[in-house]
Amino acid sequence: MELFPPIPLAEWQETKETLHRFAQVVGKIRLAASARRNHWWNVPFHLTGRGVTTRPMRDVDGHSVFTIDFDFVDHQLVLATLDGRAKSVPLLGQSVASFHNSTLEALAALGVRVSINIPRPFDLPDADRPFAEDTEHAAYDPVLANRYWQVLSQVALVLEEFSAGFSGKVSPVHHFWHTFDIAHSRFSGRHMDQPPQIDPVSREAYSRELISFGFWFGDDAFAAPAFYSYTAPEPAELTGEPLTPATAHWVARNAGHLAVLPYDSARAESDPRAVVLAFYESAYQAGARRAGWDIAGFAAPGGITDPQLPVPRL
Repeated sequence: MELFPPIPLAEWQETKETLHRFAQVVGKIRLAASARRNHWWNVPFHLTGRGVTTRPMRDVDGHSVFTIDFDFVDHQLVLATLDGRAKSVPLLGQSVASFHNSTLEALAALGVRVSINIPRPFDLPDADRPFAEDTEHAAYDPVLANRYWQVLSQVALVLEEFSAGFSGKVSPVHHFWHTFDIAHSRFSGRHMDQPPQIDPVSREAYSRELISFGFWFGDDAFAAPAFYSYTAPEPAELTGEPLTPATAHWVARNAGHLAVLPYDSARAESDPRAVVLAFYESAYQAGARRAGWDIAGFAAPGGITDPQLPVPRL
């Protein structure tokens, strides 16, 4: 299988917009049925061998343990309980409204009691429209949906490899359904002071100083898939730091800047994996130097923190 297969935004934008809202339906169930974790780490999806998963959850009564998995091989949403019962909902041929209703009906048939607190999209253009009324978004190309999962899986492995080089507090490598990206973050341990007008979601996400690394599929503001990194809070003169490779660059985004490596630029390299790892490392060094992190103290070469152990040869 090709490493980093092509996935131009224009080719799958309609499928992406539908799938993004499918993911938000399931993600909001995950939000309602999981224990709160720091920085919202309870909320994102994780990768599986066939798609993405919520991981196990518990319903409002605390009796039913269940999971919801997107299967992008057979193109089904699989809802299963700990006692082995399961229901499935087809992904093909569904509008957001029919998917939302079918998913809740499948949970009810399994005896799972859970409800979505705010049954509307989060931070999308149609955020005021309930899922149950969205018949507009109904495009689902199974080939492109499978490609999305392939790309996520390959990027996840690169991020897992990169994450091993840091011994401090780190996030899992996880897929955020609200922004539809996959990301991993490193933390310095320092508390972040935030103005009182910051929304509650962002306050928790950025309560500690961090440098984040990830990949997203493109959006209206940046209409191409790309690898990215940012430092929060952004230190002074960050954009004066060099990035690797030469095709990587700093991009103004909201009130700060992103280090960006276009996906197609990485694909064009002879060793895309090594190029992406080098990009993430250059972005980390840039943010950590400017923010005054203990770079040597946080280092874990080869995933090893004990200086007496040799770095493994793989």
